[in-house]
Amino acid sequence: MKDWRKALVSADGTVRDAVQALNDGSVRVALAVDEDERLRGVVTDGDIRRGLLAGKGLESPLSDVLVTTFCAARPGDDDASILATMRGKDILQMPVLDAEGRVIGLKVLGELSAPRPRDNWVVLMAGGLGTRLRPLTEECPKPLLPVGGQPLLETIMQQFIQHGFRNFFISVNYRADMVEECFGDGSRLGVRVEYLREREPLGTAGALGLLPRKPDRPVFVMNGDLLTRVDFPGMLDFHLAQGARATMAVRGFDIQVPYGVVDVRENRIVGLEEKPVQKFFVNAGIYVLDPGTVAEIAPDAYLDMPSLFSRLMEQGRPTAAFPIHEYWMDIGRRQDFDQANCDFDLHFQRQER
Repeated sequence: MKDWRKALVSADGTVRDAVQALNDGSVRVALAVDEDERLRGVVTDGDIRRGLLAGKGLESPLSDVLVTTFCAARPGDDDASILATMRGKDILQMPVLDAEGRVIGLKVLGELSAPRPRDNWVVLMAGGLGTRLRPLTEECPKPLLPVGGQPLLETIMQQFIQHGFRNFFISVNYRADMVEECFGDGSRLGVRVEYLREREPLGTAGALGLLPRKPDRPVFVMNGDLLTRVDFPGMLDFHLAQGARATMAVRGFDIQVPYGVVDVRENRIVGLEEKPVQKFFVNAGIYVLDPGTVAEIAPDAYLDMPSLFSRLMEQGRPTAAFPIHEYWMDIGRRQDFDQANCDFDLHFQRQER
């Protein structure tokens, strides 16, 4: 990996430092080093997500999520043996250390082997009216608005394609003809594309009732107005490990009260807190659904994802939350659209058309 130094962070730093390294896109493991660049521990995407679920914040010490047992390669190791070790231990990136334990390189599984094909279906919701983005959407559906010089929906698809996903369904309604003309059968992108044609808006889950056949493995569902670098294979692995009927990507969202908060009980002040911060997880619009869950969705019936998750929880079926820290932008307003275009080159590669 040519830019392996992007993976280096100070062992005395914070969780945010590791997040910034991982969010570069080319780095899948943050390498915590001392002042002499000797490796003290590693932090993966999963380590950070577990920390977030445990209540750790981005300003927490990196040591709170640091893993000090790790596999490393040496300068004389051949790629074949490194690849075998990485596959055997399910490692995406492995540091290369010199005799003193200093980091001198980083081996990447994707560079040593081709992406593993994934047969999971990806359903992209692209039928919304995009009313908050008018007048931009008066002649163009929101998923086809140009972000970074190409349709937003194409960037979403490319993020899945680079991880081996090849089977797409696109739910269409408003300006459906434009979406279908843009992507056709998917051959331009080297994938298969089919369309779920909504006669009336069916909600963020209802369109799944239009699938022509039952899936035999977990299905990704994603809103077609999101620009993100979420780790899709990691989310799928998380879903399977949790044994969930449905998994929702969630994102941390903080609200700071701009005043000192007074805790009053029976006319007595029992506590004071200056400008407290309330922390929440919010729905990020990306889901993985068990095949059985998808099969139970009725055709031509309105259903949104929150209602589907609520129904599963009421039935006592397991649901899971997958916390994300990667770049994520919901392009719902004009200022979001403008910001996404400014951010594009920092997080994505422009494709030659």
